[in-house]
Amino acid sequence: MKLLSPAISSLARMRLWRIEAWINNPVNAQRNVLQDIVTAAQYTEFGRKYDFPNLFTIRAFKNTVPVHDYNDMKPYIERIMNGEQNILWNTPIYWFAKSSGTTSDKSKFIPVSEESLNDCHYKAAKDVLTLYYNFNPNSELLTGKGLVIGGSHSINPMNREAQFGDLSAVLLQNSPFWGHWIRTPDLSIALMNEWESKIEKLAQSTIKENVTSVSGVPTWTLVLFKRILELTGKRTIAEVWPSFELFMHGGVSFVPYKEQFQKLIGKDIHYLELYNASEGFFSAQDIPGTEGMLLFLDHGIFMEFMPVSEYGKKFPETIGLTDVKIGENYALVISTNGGLWRYLLGDTIQFTSLKPFRIKVSGRLKHFINAFGEELIIDNSDKAIAIASEKTGAIVNDYTAAPVYFSDNSNGAHEWLIEFEKDPDSLDQFTRELDAALKSINSDYEAKRHKDIALRMPIIHSMQKGIFTEWLRNNGKLGGQHKIPRLSNERKLLQEILMLNNNKFAPK
Repeated sequence: MKLLSPAISSLARMRLWRIEAWINNPVNAQRNVLQDIVTAAQYTEFGRKYDFPNLFTIRAFKNTVPVHDYNDMKPYIERIMNGEQNILWNTPIYWFAKSSGTTSDKSKFIPVSEESLNDCHYKAAKDVLTLYYNFNPNSELLTGKGLVIGGSHSINPMNREAQFGDLSAVLLQNSPFWGHWIRTPDLSIALMNEWESKIEKLAQSTIKENVTSVSGVPTWTLVLFKRILELTGKRTIAEVWPSFELFMHGGVSFVPYKEQFQKLIGKDIHYLELYNASEGFFSAQDIPGTEGMLLFLDHGIFMEFMPVSEYGKKFPETIGLTDVKIGENYALVISTNGGLWRYLLGDTIQFTSLKPFRIKVSGRLKHFINAFGEELIIDNSDKAIAIASEKTGAIVNDYTAAPVYFSDNSNGAHEWLIEFEKDPDSLDQFTRELDAALKSINSDYEAKRHKDIALRMPIIHSMQKGIFTEWLRNNGKLGGQHKIPRLSNERKLLQEILMLNNNKFAPK
């Protein structure tokens, strides 16, 4: 099997010119994507409503089509789920990727067309492989199997032809036959609904496989790795899978988890961050270990970048690639070959490089703390947690934070619920280090903390292990892409988890 490596590496290099073409001509690539998708959808109901046949420029498109959120798109999507076609896209749509919901809905259902499968998700997956082999030409990645920790799918009862599931399940269900040769576990396990049983089956079925790569959300991957070590009696994952060389992750920041992975794996491997959401495959690291993911500009998605200051406006302004700046926070607005049009994704990103265009996910539009003008985003909190952990010997499993508002007796603060895998030497020291790190990362936070005028020292609660999983289970969100929101500008989530922790683990 090792003889395959040079051949695969050669094939990857042959494909590289396609990637370099849009890297070197990014604006033209995006203009062509918009032209292609508008032309394809011009005779759909949506296309006729917004005069697609007469939209010949980016400016005309932006001036004619308003920015939409999920609630704006939902009536169209529900009609497609009930069997109507040619509404948002010109080819039949029978699959929907189920993702975390809005304030009014438990879940969102994102239409997945044949084009979005082949020209976005699968094309991007091939490009990731090409970029990895370009970086690591002696890789033996495809001499073994890739372990995919995916979601589940079920039939939509409103229409026999319409099916939905987590994005990973939709991709697995529709992948070409040869894809199953290089993947593990069996589809019947990969698509299981019940996550605790699924982890057990995953562990049992993959122990004897030659696993060379793993892809999944870090939290569930850690649970799986620990169970595998329990079953095998091995000290490290490298002893179970000697050829393991790559972990592909996404969904949450990897910063708080990296130390745990390095310890459990027991050898140096490559870590590759992917930005692959239900709405599309947007970017991936082209150089493992460096900050920033290469923005995929030729994959059926036209992208606009909305300064976060525009959020909430009826007619928000967006900018294109020529006007973006490094380090600024932008909300992604996308138009796709799955039938989403000027759709406000909800994620915020920052550019880390402009030649080529690389980004990092900095947070969510609704997941931040700005109760006192501190503008704390998830990128800040993840980095601060990592710094405090390193300085106190702690390992953090998960966390969430929310503001404590002014009262008659005290000024404001940030309250943190943290589940430690390994407790810090001193929780007081951890609190001081977290506070110091936040000051060094976020100048607005530092200003509000000056002499405790607006913000006093953070309040940290060390939570019992498993409490975040318990909250997810109680709310029907265990597994898949569901995760605890890191930051919230209101206290509802924090109070629910704190009450659950106190009730479940209170002395009897």
